[in-house]
Amino acid sequence: MDVAAFRALEPLCWRAPSAHNTQPWRLDYRAREVRVGWDPADALPAADPSGRDLWLSLGAFVETCLVVAADAGLRVRFVPDHCAEERRVGWLRASASRYRSPFGAAEVRGRRTHRGRFSAGPPAGLVAAVDAVAREAGGAVRVVPDADLLARLLRLADRRLYADPAVVAELRSWLRLTPGHPAYHADGLTDRCLGLSRAEATGLRAALAGYPGLRRLGIPRLLAAAAGNPLALGGAVLVLVGPAGTDGTTRVGLGRVLMRVWLTLHAAGVAAHPLSQLIDVPATGDALGATLGVPADRLLHVARVGAPAGTPVRSARRVGPPAGSAAG
Repeated sequence: MDVAAFRALEPLCWRAPSAHNTQPWRLDYRAREVRVGWDPADALPAADPSGRDLWLSLGAFVETCLVVAADAGLRVRFVPDHCAEERRVGWLRASASRYRSPFGAAEVRGRRTHRGRFSAGPPAGLVAAVDAVAREAGGAVRVVPDADLLARLLRLADRRLYADPAVVAELRSWLRLTPGHPAYHADGLTDRCLGLSRAEATGLRAALAGYPGLRRLGIPRLLAAAAGNPLALGGAVLVLVGPAGTDGTTRVGLGRVLMRVWLTLHAAGVAAHPLSQLIDVPATGDALGATLGVPADRLLHVARVGAPAGTPVRSARRVGPPAGSAAG
């Protein structure tokens, strides 16, 4: 494997998505291979105790590495080697041929999360296309048809999460609600990515700062109400369903599937807005699973998708493009 050539591509590989934009992946370069691991400081033990979002993020990163490498003409493959104790999911090694993908660096560079208004939902043919991508790995993509039920479940999920001090503390540590934040251009969720006005961002900062003393006075309900109803902004809600009996290794593989789904959506002019709180809270995950006729532990990812009415905001990354490069 041409490790030096791949290393020059790493900044673009970091455009992979992750929960709260924590960017947990880490690459350890060896003489002829690259170790893919993660930093536990960038995991979300309160909001993601099962590691579902962590494994999906790492899988999305692996898929991004393969797509970017293939676009540059490098022959790279991924060898799964999951070891939680050593914080490793596998290796990037030399391959006899380039990774086959319909996507390239342009799609990786252009993909965005969009939490704003959608002018239209995904066409039926596109939903069928992403379902076909998931079915190749034994999964499926399902549309949630009941908007009223979803709205109720979202309100309940938001209230439950905001009532958990550990989850709120974790969220607060990854929020970047003012450009003056030292990590504003590096990671986390910025006010711009969240679609907040200056006044809304200031109000959220104040509410979270006063959370410990106000929790028993109803601040969780107020924070949940302030989050609004994203379903009113249009689009359809899609759920990635995994096969039964998944573990860390298979969930990393399903993260690769999720990245292919996201790139398929982007290539069709469609963006996604994750709504993972629906499956982070057991009660709402169970209700959603019952609606779809699927056990809740097989629900891996939930997102509102559609054609963005505006230009999606580019999220921050810690690893920037090389000097003089437009990549990343």
